[in-house]
Amino acid sequence: MTGVDTSARVRVRGIYTTAVTRLLLDAGHDVVQASDPIRERFDAEFGDGSHDVAVATTDDRQGVGVHGDPEAVDAVAAELRDVRRDAFEWADPTPPGAVFDAEVTETLGSGAVCDLGESEGFLPYAETDDYVDVGDALRVQVRESAPPWADRRAELGTAIHADAGLATLVRGGDGVSVDTRDDAAARELAGMTEFLSASTPDGWGLEWSHAATRAEMDALDAALSRAVERAEQMDAALTANETDSGSGDSDSEGAPGDSGGDALAAPADGRWLWFGRESRFALDEARRAVMATMPGHHRTKAGSEAASAGVDLAEALCGGGFGGGDAEIDDEDAEADFPFATVARQFGPVAGDRVEIVHGKPDGRAFSLGRGEVVDWDEDGTVAVERTLESSGTYDALGTSREPGDTALTKFREGRWWYPTVYRGDDGTAKGTYVNVCTPVECFPDSIRYVDLHVDVVKLPDGTVERVDDDELDAAVEAGTVSESLAEKARAVAASLERALSD
Repeated sequence: MTGVDTSARVRVRGIYTTAVTRLLLDAGHDVVQASDPIRERFDAEFGDGSHDVAVATTDDRQGVGVHGDPEAVDAVAAELRDVRRDAFEWADPTPPGAVFDAEVTETLGSGAVCDLGESEGFLPYAETDDYVDVGDALRVQVRESAPPWADRRAELGTAIHADAGLATLVRGGDGVSVDTRDDAAARELAGMTEFLSASTPDGWGLEWSHAATRAEMDALDAALSRAVERAEQMDAALTANETDSGSGDSDSEGAPGDSGGDALAAPADGRWLWFGRESRFALDEARRAVMATMPGHHRTKAGSEAASAGVDLAEALCGGGFGGGDAEIDDEDAEADFPFATVARQFGPVAGDRVEIVHGKPDGRAFSLGRGEVVDWDEDGTVAVERTLESSGTYDALGTSREPGDTALTKFREGRWWYPTVYRGDDGTAKGTYVNVCTPVECFPDSIRYVDLHVDVVKLPDGTVERVDDDELDAAVEAGTVSESLAEKARAVAASLERALSD
């Protein structure tokens, strides 16, 4: 693997597991705590010890989070980022385990919104023993982070944990507990703990994960030793912060701005990776090297839970008919063979459905352009969505007025690097056409998704054609949010559109 001399121990979970496992094994990494299906699919050794990095599919199935030891995270994230040019990577400002001094800015029915300085988090009331109100200063730790494109905040807690995979130490706790429903295994593991060379530090309680019940003594000892090291680092970082703030009170908290938005302690690093359409088909190739994989496997699974279950059923029934392992299949044709019409008829979107247009940005954010009705649908992957606009103003780059009652007709085509939107007044008057250049469009059952690549082409009502926002694309390349190869593709697409609209 380029630039990396050491391997990482990686735990992988979610719909991309088989493909990611294949890529990481090929790159010389060790996959640990593998599920039973993964153990059956690979002719490889999978240990049960602690992991350096956890790779997990995001809740919306659009990508993965990579969290763990900083150097190992860098290596694993780089391997996945390079799968294709439309894969994006962003640093996680709130990796699990990071500790912040926060201020409560809003209280909701189930918890409180907390200002972390550079970002926000959500503290469920169940995660704190104290009454929480607006203006309160709290010391919080990230329990679960959230990708930048998701419409939710990182989840927080007030107890301080030192997590090392199999073993977690809890500041202020005591004793040993095991997170498993197997009572016999829990008692056995708790009893074995006293024979480990590592010991729980004073002022901390020990929690073993379920995976620890099947681990060897050496792995348990290594996990506990690692947790102890992290607990000591956590204690040192928090104590140093308390000293710097001029307080000897171990429970004191400062305002979010006191640390400049940085975490007081961050035992782990994190990255978020979003996979575009090309990347999903590249992951299909990796999976197909292991087992039967239908064309568009990951593209279909990313659409919905129901679609994901449908893929599992189809592959179980058809087996080697899809190729994979020893079977022959032309990977270059797999994308062309994606059965969009069949998938859309079964799960959507088709005429009459309502879909949301999710406008991703290269910096990781995503915005909803609103929901519209699918007014036309074609087996070639074309989905026409019409929206009725409610606000007034001016259409960007077109310079024409936007008024309530205007309509926006957008024609998306699965896999195309651009899409046009035609704006009209409520009387049918043309107000211009805006063509977005973006990563290949994906038409999921309840949403249309892509990442905008800044440069666009517009056609004014008088027929004038203009290319806009090249400077924003250049700035994105300079900032590192868009690769040069992706930018070259965007510029080529924009040039072709400019010529076509001018003819």
